[in-house]
Amino acid sequence: MKVIQVMAGGAHGGAETVFVDLNLTFQEIDRIDQHLVIRREPARLRRLEAGGCRVTALGFRANWDLFTRLALKRLIAREQPQVVLTWMNRAAALCPTGPYVKAARLGGYYDLKYYRRHDHLIGIVPGIVDYLRRNGWPAERCHFIPNFCRVGPEPAEPRDRHSTPDDAPLLLFLGRLHRKKALDVLLAALERLPGCYLWVAGAGPEETALRALADTLGVAPRVRFLGWRADKTALLRTADLCVFPSRYEPHGNVVLDAWSHNVPLVAAAADGPRELIRDGIDGLVVPIDDAAALATACRRLLDAPDLAATLVAGGRHRVAATYSRDAVVGAYLDLFERVTRNGPPRRHA
Repeated sequence: MKVIQVMAGGAHGGAETVFVDLNLTFQEIDRIDQHLVIRREPARLRRLEAGGCRVTALGFRANWDLFTRLALKRLIAREQPQVVLTWMNRAAALCPTGPYVKAARLGGYYDLKYYRRHDHLIGIVPGIVDYLRRNGWPAERCHFIPNFCRVGPEPAEPRDRHSTPDDAPLLLFLGRLHRKKALDVLLAALERLPGCYLWVAGAGPEETALRALADTLGVAPRVRFLGWRADKTALLRTADLCVFPSRYEPHGNVVLDAWSHNVPLVAAAADGPRELIRDGIDGLVVPIDDAAALATACRRLLDAPDLAATLVAGGRHRVAATYSRDAVVGAYLDLFERVTRNGPPRRHA
């Protein structure tokens, strides 16, 4: 099975992390002959190549980037894949159609104009699959395949590396520093959690404003901005709680990160977390933009180890049942085999 995957993602982001994790896993199991096409992001290129992946880096400057479109067309013609899988809008817009199955992975409620010339679409939560069907895509061409979390080999991050007391309750935020992620709400919640520390693992356009807000709220001495970290396992093995306060989140891989690393989880009720989490069973869900409720939920878990252990066990069960590496990778392999069984597709209108 020859597969090409195409992604024009930015330097950091959830989809970009999943792309790397999934393809490093594909490389390990050696069930497909794959070639990856990505934007020129040196760190991502190094990590994929270190894992044995064949990678081509192109510009992906815009949806009308003719050089990237032509280079991609030539590469596909040379490789002759059975499946081309695109990730996000720009890759979908620039990828040509040919004698192969053209599929796309949708990590959000994207504008479907970019996917009209695709044969199959994959939604990472059932809500996205429902969205595709409501917008006219036949059920047999819409597929649900979730994400999974790749647990790394890293040991726990030493607290003293970030001037954090060993006995202080430690909250962890993973994600881009963007208004959608609502880190401002978490900083306001931290004001209500005296003695707690917060590690912020992420980068983005709001960093300067968030640092200023931490100063204004008086919590800056208890906040550590760590930058974007590829070794999330090390951080999760140290944290007492994982906190996910997003205002907008169609999925939220941080939920799977917490479950896979046995860390109690508190999340705001954005679309993805609300769909994934069973409140009180495998996580706590609070209203969006409610710093007081977020602080109360965090304090509740810190003060109730038995409840925290119950949520951890619930998350572990969810991973084993639906979100394990083997289940997700197996679902992709099964889909590739099914959609290529009868040769190149007959194009749909």
